[in-house]
Amino acid sequence: MQPRSRQRIAVEIPVIVTTVLDSLEGTIIDLSEGGAQIAGCGLPARSQCQIDYEGHVVFATVQWTEEDRMGIRFPYELTDGPLFDRLEIARAARLTPTAFQPRIPGMRPAGGFGRRFG
Repeated sequence: MQPRSRQRIAVEIPVIVTTVLDSLEGTIIDLSEGGAQIAGCGLPARSQCQIDYEGHVVFATVQWTEEDRMGIRFPYELTDGPLFDRLEIARAARLTPTAFQPRIPGMRPAGGFGRRFG
């Protein structure tokens, strides 16, 4: 098995997976420019399908499948469109540091370990 060239980013994107015979509802739970994992539906490995999201279609091939999820590969990497936009938003959110929380005298911070909080 070949290692992934792109890191998958956790997302939650409702999509319609369409084959020649059927349309299934699913949710993309991780996404990269080269593929995705879809929960809530499954197709046989090597099946051809299309992913419909916000009026945009992306073609894909099923790489692996389990009872209620599957991994798909895009024949062409995502470079634009609504799925690519959601990937960029999720990637940016993941890389954005959390806001600085100044310490207020007399207040204990929400997290920490042990008796000392600094």
